[in-house]
Amino acid sequence: MNVHTLIRGMRRAGVAVALSVTLFAANASANSPNDVITSAIDELAKVLDGRKEELAADPVALKAVIDPILLPRFDRRYAAQLVLGKHWRDATSEQRDRFVEAFYDAMLRKYSDGVTEFDQDRVEVLPYRGDDSKPRTMVRTIVTLNDGARTPVNYGMVKRDSGWMIFDVTIEGVSYIRNFRAELDSEVASTGLEQMISRFEKEAGATTGE
Repeated sequence: MNVHTLIRGMRRAGVAVALSVTLFAANASANSPNDVITSAIDELAKVLDGRKEELAADPVALKAVIDPILLPRFDRRYAAQLVLGKHWRDATSEQRDRFVEAFYDAMLRKYSDGVTEFDQDRVEVLPYRGDDSKPRTMVRTIVTLNDGARTPVNYGMVKRDSGWMIFDVTIEGVSYIRNFRAELDSEVASTGLEQMISRFEKEAGATTGE
């Protein structure tokens, strides 16, 4: 499954998209991984309350709402490094910084469409079965889709000094990091690293309205 197929499936499952964008969250380091996800669900529900139609019609305003939840809490550099894979070593410091910024904004543009379909009552955070003494773990959730189907949406989390941060989302067993990495590896091989980063930067401009 390529990344475009993954994105189409995620948009069909609107609430799953909402989670994949906005549940990249971490609070104080004392919080358990499940606490991080539960608090993020509550925060998202509050900011969307009464504003879904307004935000659905205004992508720039939607980004402004999502950014304060996502940006400080998503380990975007780690995620970008994993996505870039072997090409991270070949990139200059400037290219790495540009890719981190562009990847974050491009991902936000692709995945934010489903945020306005978020319904807190459709999300079940499963009992935590990981080992939070290790540097990486996973939080598992079940999302009920519009057709009643129950879909697993799981979050890869990494421990930082500030607490747990999300770096990956897996929907029905498909990891967005693995899919992006496969697609971008092919693109870099055909067009080059600089061209790929420039494309991402153009997509980021579409997100911000620049």
